[in-house]
Amino acid sequence: MQLIQEFISYIETEKRYSQHTLIAYQKDLTQFTDEFDIDDLKQLQEVTNKHLRNYTVELMDQGLENSSINRKISCLKSFFKYLKKLDYIQKNPAHLLKSLKTKKRLPQFVPESQLWSKDIFEVEKNEKDQIEIELIFELFYQTGIRLSELINLKRSKITSNQIKVLGKRNKERLIPITPKLSQLINNHTNSLGEKQLNSDLLFSDKNGKIRNPKFVYKKVNYYLGLATDLKKRSPHVLRHTFATHMLNNGASIESIKTLLGHTDLAATQVYTHNSFKQLKSVYNQSHPRGT
Repeated sequence: MQLIQEFISYIETEKRYSQHTLIAYQKDLTQFTDEFDIDDLKQLQEVTNKHLRNYTVELMDQGLENSSINRKISCLKSFFKYLKKLDYIQKNPAHLLKSLKTKKRLPQFVPESQLWSKDIFEVEKNEKDQIEIELIFELFYQTGIRLSELINLKRSKITSNQIKVLGKRNKERLIPITPKLSQLINNHTNSLGEKQLNSDLLFSDKNGKIRNPKFVYKKVNYYLGLATDLKKRSPHVLRHTFATHMLNNGASIESIKTLLGHTDLAATQVYTHNSFKQLKSVYNQSHPRGT
């Protein structure tokens, strides 16, 4: 449906949603319109809140996880809000749709005892690839940036002591970097080919085009598997590791919130649970009445 394509284009260019979210939302909307045999705007205008609530119940009956259903709900709310904004519909039927309760999961992170060394990247066939993969890991771990932010990093936005990151909803933030990380960036830049140097992207393929997020994901997944015993091995684990290690070593929750680019403090406070476990361990080992 054309309206779905217009919406996906809107959240990609205006809202700067990640590729992962774009694919998921496209799938969710296609599933929804197929379920109700919706082919045009007139049929969308006939959708009511009752239809959407019944659809939610049906998804629950199918045995979907509440987290997956909530993503679909979020997708529908965004879609109908978009249609209302453009006056395609008079009333937003998803306005009162409520998310389901989900179990709180503590973010997984790499223990400090399992942090990788440079030697691990020697699996790569040549030095150029070793330099790139090491830099990808260190950027994730030392700055806490997202996958979408990493592949869109511009060399013109990097200085010897900071990087400027374009995050969600086109919000920019500055993140300090260490001299060691700055040197890794310089080493990587010096290893780039002519077509890559013609692009302002820090990470690009041999033709100077933006790195495929799947390439980065697979590399992170593979090397985290070599370095750690974690079951989950995604770039986001390195973001969680950044936040947890910062908090465990004395950084304030407000500072971490700013560095991560969170708009809501509640999104950052999830890391305090991991920090409390660390504090409890120290207490038990140090206090005379500890266990």
